[in-house]
Amino acid sequence: LVEKDPEAAIVLFWKAINAGDRVDSALKDMAVVMKQQDRAEEAIEAIKSFRDRCSKQAQESLDNVLIDLYKKCGMIDEQIELLKQKLRMIYQGEAFNGKPTKTARSHGKKFQVSIKQETSRILGNLGWAYMQQHNYIAAEVVYKKAQMIDPDGNKACNLSLCLIKLGQLDEARSILQDVLDGRIINATASSLSSSLSEDTKPKNRAEEMLHQLDQYYKSEQQSYWFSSTTSPSAAPTPSFEERIVEMMDKLRAPSFRSSRRLPIFEEISQLRDQLTCN
Repeated sequence: LVEKDPEAAIVLFWKAINAGDRVDSALKDMAVVMKQQDRAEEAIEAIKSFRDRCSKQAQESLDNVLIDLYKKCGMIDEQIELLKQKLRMIYQGEAFNGKPTKTARSHGKKFQVSIKQETSRILGNLGWAYMQQHNYIAAEVVYKKAQMIDPDGNKACNLSLCLIKLGQLDEARSILQDVLDGRIINATASSLSSSLSEDTKPKNRAEEMLHQLDQYYKSEQQSYWFSSTTSPSAAPTPSFEERIVEMMDKLRAPSFRSSRRLPIFEEISQLRDQLTCN
C-alpha cells in the first residue's frame, strides 16, 4: 500500500497511532513516507507530538529519522543539536539501549554496528552539518576526530574539502592521495557494498578533487606568470591559498579563534570526568 498509494498509507498510519496499535513502527514508517511525499515538516511535528507514546527502545530510531528530516528541511541548527545529543548519549552509555552493538541494515543485508562505528558516523554527520554553515574549522576538527575513531574514504574526502576551504592544500592533497591509493578504507562499509561502484565512489571522488586541485594550481601559476611579466610594477596578485584563507577568516566564528576544540567535546570531557568521580 505504501508504494501504490502513499497518502492512503499515511491515513492508516495515523489511525494506528491514535488507536495505540504498534505505535513505534507506525510513527516511524509514517514519517518516512511523509518525507518521500515532501511532507517533511509535517513528519517532524508528528514525531515530536507522538514520540512520547513510543517505547524507550524506539527513541533512537526516531532520532535518526528526525535527523534526516531536519537535513531535508534545511534545519541545520536542529540537526546539529540532535547530533550532539546523540554523542552525549554514547558517552553516557545510553546509546544502543545500553548494548555494545546494534543490528542495522544496508543493501538488504543485516549487520552489527559497534559503538565505535556509530560514533564515527555521527561525527561525520555533524561535520557535514557544520560544512553547510560554512563553519569549516569546526567541520575539520569533527572529521579528524571521526577519522581517528573509524576512518573511511567518504569522510576523508569531506575532510579534504574542509582543508581546501581553509587553504591547507598540501594536507588536503595528501589525504586525497591516500584515498586514491587505497590507504583509507572502511572495512565494514567495503564488505557490505553491493557492487563495485559502491566501493570505488570515494576513490572516484578523490580523483576528481585532485584533478580540480591540479587545475587550480595550473591556473594560479599561469596567472602569476602573466601578471609578473606584463605588469612588474603592479602589486602581486594574492595566491589561491591566500585568497581562501582571507575568505575563511571572515567566516570564522569568534568562539573558535581561542580554541580549536569543539564545545561538544568540552561537554563530553566534563561529563566523563563527572561519571568517573561518581
